[in-house]
Amino acid sequence: MIEEPRPVGEVLSMAPVTGWRAVFPPAQWLPTYRSQWLARDTIAGVTLAAYGIPVSLAYATLAGLPPQYGIYCYLVGGLAYALFGSSRQLAIGPTSAISMLVGVTVANMAGGDPARFVSIAALTAVLIAIMCLIAWILRLSSLVNFISETILLGFKAGAALTIALTQLPKLFGVKGGGEQFFERIVILAGQLPETNWAVLAFGVATLVLLLLGEKFLPGRPVSLLIVVVSIILLSFTPLGSIGFKVVGALPRGLPEFHLPGLRVRDVDGVIPLAFACLLLSYVESVSAARAIAQANGYEIDPRQELLGLGVANMAAGLFQGYPVAGGLSQSSVNDKAGAKTPLALVFASITIALCLMFLTGLLTNLPNVVLAAIVLVAVKGLIDIRELRHVWRVSRYEFVVSMIAFASVLLLGILQGVIVAVLVSMLLLIRRAAHPHVANLGRIPATRRYSDIERHPDNEVIPGVLIFRVEASLLYFNAEHVRATVWDRIRSSAEPVRLLICDLSSSPVVDLAGARMLATLHSALSAAGMHLRIVSAHAGARDILRAEGLEEHVGYLGRRVSVDDVIDQFLSGADIGQASETGPGIR
Repeated sequence: MIEEPRPVGEVLSMAPVTGWRAVFPPAQWLPTYRSQWLARDTIAGVTLAAYGIPVSLAYATLAGLPPQYGIYCYLVGGLAYALFGSSRQLAIGPTSAISMLVGVTVANMAGGDPARFVSIAALTAVLIAIMCLIAWILRLSSLVNFISETILLGFKAGAALTIALTQLPKLFGVKGGGEQFFERIVILAGQLPETNWAVLAFGVATLVLLLLGEKFLPGRPVSLLIVVVSIILLSFTPLGSIGFKVVGALPRGLPEFHLPGLRVRDVDGVIPLAFACLLLSYVESVSAARAIAQANGYEIDPRQELLGLGVANMAAGLFQGYPVAGGLSQSSVNDKAGAKTPLALVFASITIALCLMFLTGLLTNLPNVVLAAIVLVAVKGLIDIRELRHVWRVSRYEFVVSMIAFASVLLLGILQGVIVAVLVSMLLLIRRAAHPHVANLGRIPATRRYSDIERHPDNEVIPGVLIFRVEASLLYFNAEHVRATVWDRIRSSAEPVRLLICDLSSSPVVDLAGARMLATLHSALSAAGMHLRIVSAHAGARDILRAEGLEEHVGYLGRRVSVDDVIDQFLSGADIGQASETGPGIR
């Protein structure tokens, strides 16, 4: 089968788009739109709607909201994203992690008032939109990179188990209960004798069919077919009278424009909730968008994704929805169904709108156990056992960090788990920056080059010389660590050190504190009868070292002086405190 040729813009990186066209992506893809794409986008849109309707119903119940609110999110969120998002296949709607986060957090804020619950959920979406807009204006899209994939790996696994545990009572046909993970386990275990075996059998059969459909019919709306069959069974067989809980009547018609009935100051904790949802939605959306964009030969704009996600959440918040994001599962459905542009989201919204206007009555007898099964299958993808094994093999330290995020979600809840995950990411970054590796260098045998002795024990040690290389920028928060490490090396040296060489080739930046630490080190070494030489400093680093007067004390800092030059000078018996032969005029 011959692939349809892709436009040049999808294969090669083009010049950056500027002006209003950069803010409004349809102006970029509409002029190159092909007529043969219309059928593909239409089919993809209808397929996405068929997939999204049952999933959004399930996620809305997970969020503690009436089922139709999930459909509203798909309807308005996808339509808004199509106008401002940079991805051509990303599908926007409620996701399992965000739904669970909203459900467990807003329940405590609402105090049992359904109307207040709905208003808080909508207010959260509006706040996310405002935060996205601010981040877009300030160009803060790169900040999300500070949250490591390792942290997210553990967080997602913990969230998946938490979500699954909230759905298991529906699968067993019992009430369930509890607020924390282990409390829910205890309550569920105590209710197992009350299991409704008909509901359990129905749920297990649904799970099996969903898993088989996922394996053998990927990208097809298998869940919609199961929903239809389950409604027929409960409507026309005796199953409806043996304890099945159903969705009930859904309101017919499109969602109305409605400002949230609460202000930020009326709800304690809504800002942290919105921030946590923003982190989850942006990370999940950008990750999914990048994966699909790479498969289709184009690139997304992470900054523009902030605007697209913000507009989508604003629409959700103003039209009776709750926070939305771009999920990999629904986006994969959209992509595999043939979507070529965001126009597929428009067709999906039209399909959903028609269903809301004319077909809501058909969902009355949809059993809750089917929605629970849909959620259980969906969250299965959040637990990446293969990647966890890989992290275990590659870095035990990273694995422990991932498990910290995992445990924090189970012990503290999803909102607190997000916060802990962010804090752990920041602390991990700070720790690594504050404790850079200080390599102890030795000469590579039969060469004039030098490398880390710890990794290459066969390297030659120059008697009376200690060579160290700071493998990071030398800044105010790590200068003391470097100084202490160097003195430890001097004290533990097998023979007295006469010359200390500081190789700054791996330190792109040296700040004032770093320069003054080297000056202080020079003074202390001189008092002890030792010399300090600095080599291979970058241009900016040389400027600040010279401004601090280091060159007058430690010798010439020019770019042509290497470790080996200083060693030769030392071994020849020359005065190592003087400028080298190249002369101070060479910079």
